[in-house]
Amino acid sequence: MINALSYTFVQNALMGAFFTSIICGIIGTLVVTNRMVFIAGGIAHSVYGGVGIAAFFGLPILVGATGFSVLCAVILAYMLLYAKERLDSIIGSLWAFGMALGVILVELTPGYNKDFMGYLFGSILSITQNDILVMAGFSFLLFVFLLLKYRVILAFSYDNEFTQLQGINTRLFSVALMVLIAVGIVISMRSVGIILVIALVSIPAYCSEIFTASLGKMMFWASVISCGAMLGGITIAYYYDLQAGASIVMVLALFSFVLAFYHYFLNSKMRLT
Repeated sequence: MINALSYTFVQNALMGAFFTSIICGIIGTLVVTNRMVFIAGGIAHSVYGGVGIAAFFGLPILVGATGFSVLCAVILAYMLLYAKERLDSIIGSLWAFGMALGVILVELTPGYNKDFMGYLFGSILSITQNDILVMAGFSFLLFVFLLLKYRVILAFSYDNEFTQLQGINTRLFSVALMVLIAVGIVISMRSVGIILVIALVSIPAYCSEIFTASLGKMMFWASVISCGAMLGGITIAYYYDLQAGASIVMVLALFSFVLAFYHYFLNSKMRLT
């Protein structure tokens, strides 16, 4: 692997993995603590509709995917506020609609032969300098958002009613949070793809929640776990000529299984004895 570091595409992949880990560590913690994993999954799969729109109208993929996912995020945010009892149905509908729209528009795009498998399953080894700049910029935006709104995020994540009593517009904040999640998912799809990105968003945050209750520490450890899994997945993919996105998710899943087994089974058995 040391020799591979001389290749520009490997260097870009490692930089992309670093910034993707930061984004998914922060976004994933917000998703897990607010119990919005299914919502994030719906947003992630609807992104393909934006990919299809961008291809059909000749727009940059990032612009089309971001615009459509933000629209879906706003819709889900208002459904969460005003029709929570039917939210699962709305998520399923948007999920299916986004994927179907993307497939249809890609097929209708004349002369468009670009391989879209990279958007579905990721292509971290083909990340460009421009992708890294976008990831770095969004990571900086997330840090600024955390510095300015950390106390609000903390209160919103654990006690929504208390946040409202403090005079904070929780409805607007909920919409802003959903938009951030949508943009974070779109930016991260270059690494593991639309289908697998929900694993990168949810699993590291779930793992970090096992051994810390602090929101800030959860974000930090989720980013560390995510980065470790991505480096491990890239290494496996490089040596065994496998799909990098799937390798990353497999490393994450195996780590979470071992951690959960140790925490919930071995620890409980030790306490009983």
